[in-house]
Amino acid sequence: MKKNLRIVSAAAAALLAVAPVAATAMPVNAATTINADSAINANTNAKYDVDVTPSISAIAKVTGSATIPGSLTGSISASYNGKSYTANLPEDSGNATIADKHGNPVKPADLEADKAYTVTVPDVSFNFGSENAGKEITIGSANQNVTFTTKDSQSGSTVKVTLDQDGVAKLSSVQIKDVYAIDTTYNSNVNFYDVTTGAIVTTGAVSIDADNQGQLNTASVVAAISSKYFAAQYADKNLTSDNVTYNIETAVKDALKAQKIEVSSVGYFKAPHTFTVNVKATSNKNGKSATLPVTVTVPNVADPVVPSQSKTIMHNAYFYDKDAKRVGTDKVTRYNTVTVAMNTTKLANGISYYEVIENGKATGKYINADNIDGTKRTLKHNAYVYKTSKKRANKVVLKKGTEVTTYGGSYKFKNGKKYYKIGADTKKTYVRVENFD
Repeated sequence: MKKNLRIVSAAAAALLAVAPVAATAMPVNAATTINADSAINANTNAKYDVDVTPSISAIAKVTGSATIPGSLTGSISASYNGKSYTANLPEDSGNATIADKHGNPVKPADLEADKAYTVTVPDVSFNFGSENAGKEITIGSANQNVTFTTKDSQSGSTVKVTLDQDGVAKLSSVQIKDVYAIDTTYNSNVNFYDVTTGAIVTTGAVSIDADNQGQLNTASVVAAISSKYFAAQYADKNLTSDNVTYNIETAVKDALKAQKIEVSSVGYFKAPHTFTVNVKATSNKNGKSATLPVTVTVPNVADPVVPSQSKTIMHNAYFYDKDAKRVGTDKVTRYNTVTVAMNTTKLANGISYYEVIENGKATGKYINADNIDGTKRTLKHNAYVYKTSKKRANKVVLKKGTEVTTYGGSYKFKNGKKYYKIGADTKKTYVRVENFD
């Protein structure tokens, strides 16, 4: 049975509009329901149970012959139970507060470029349903600039909240620091550069040796990347990194998490032979960004080889992805060999496939196992074995009740009848489909 995860906040509307338009007041009873798939099961080993990540878009005012007011918009995403849900509400800037670095209040229309602001949204609630009443959950955010304050004045990047009798977690506020209002009149791009040559780079590579236990530290990876590459943007005809923010450490940890590699509390992890770190840099001035994929190679850690076997294709076979969708138009023609995984895998359509292995690596491409191993079928009638639609392959008569292995889909011969290929060889040996029906 589905449970409801609901963001209920009269003030949250300041953050929950989709398009960056000038702020206007809206009714204070705006609310959006987000469906979660199960009841709360708090994970005591996790940093938090529910990830609440606001995404803010602040547009600076434009002055000149005609002044265009600034605005504040965005969304709140709640990651819960392995899935992500986004709430989009009309903006309601009158209920959110914006402050400059000195704590002075600022109206959305007066936002200026190149300045960092703090946005505070009061009275945010999450409704998990009465069946979760009394449970204690931890709320946190993947955004290091986000902090929460509970009704009992507990404050921090993660907070523990006990759900009330209705299953509602109530927060006094959600605060987002270092929100920069972007200058829409500024067009300079963000790029990554090679530290040595100064050339723009779109991909990177670093090599680091692991210790004698096969471990690396995230700090070593960060140092290796930052020593070779930096992100910058032109401002007043000068290249500068002052307006650009990026976090290599977070990018490294995200890359390891994607490969399900655990990182200790002090940054150590079991090093794979290679992994890719995607470093994203964003301009505080105009919001433009660039991502640099950096391949990290650990030479003294062996590159793991996937166990594989050689199989003969008995029926022309197309390639499929993990969702059982055909990949391109390439195919392996019958009687050729292919290197595949040792065991089959059932894909989303419930059919068994072999994953193709190349150079000891899994490719993510799959071949229907029926084209390799065939399918065992029982004859319902006595059957001849044919070479063509008019000629028999031999004098053998396959008896009713005999189990015969057929390969792949049926072929339609010139006589309009359908035949299955039988026999794990290159001989032209076919049996009519109707004999199995």
